Amino acid sequence: MGDCCDPDSYRATFSDRFARRMARRYRRHGLNRTQRRLVGFLIEHGIEGASVLEIGGGVGEIQVELLRRGASSVTNLETSTSYEKEASELLERSGMTGRVQRRFLDIATEPDQVGEADVVVMHRVVCCYPDYQRLLSSAAGHTRRLLVYSHPPANPVTRLAFGWDNVLRRLRRNDFRAFVHPPDAMVEVAEQQGLTLRYRHRGLSWDVVGLER
Repeated sequence: MGDCCDPDSYRATFSDRFARRMARRYRRHGLNRTQRRLVGFLIEHGIEGASVLEIGGGVGEIQVELLRRGASSVTNLETSTSYEKEASELLERSGMTGRVQRRFLDIATEPDQVGEADVVVMHRVVCCYPDYQRLLSSAAGHTRRLLVYSHPPANPVTRLAFGWDNVLRRLRRNDFRAFVHPPDAMVEVAEQQGLTLRYRHRGLSWDVVGLER
């Protein structure tokens, strides 16, 4: 079977292109609106000298901005290697190479393989994971001070859009699926780990939730 018909090759090519688009957009326009809300919550609650753990940080735009605003170091966790080339170039351009450690593991299944951090960030990650309870519990359990994450709003329009997108992926033999999880239940999972809800923004495309220990 040629690469053009290989599902794994298709997924890798799509991810590489997506990473390039993300990096190019950040270089031209900076953070998008949702990313600015995540960063804004953290800045408001203080990140000077803070260690940051970002789960699924992609090419690392949020990480660069947090380091520029006073964070001391970042650990990024990924389950895909597709972002590494663009992430490396972004860190080199911003002079942050020595302050970010990029690792490959799933914190939901291997929580003991990564240490705690003052700040934990998840942007557009919860919707990519079927077991939100396990993921959010692990993320909150690694949070010393602040947890902030984004998720799609649980409304009929979003559910229809995600459902249709999943159908198309299935037809293309792409096994990735997106999920619209219950917002209040997600907050409850984090609260069960000792965090308190401090910020909640409900948007058209993405909601943002910020919690503090």
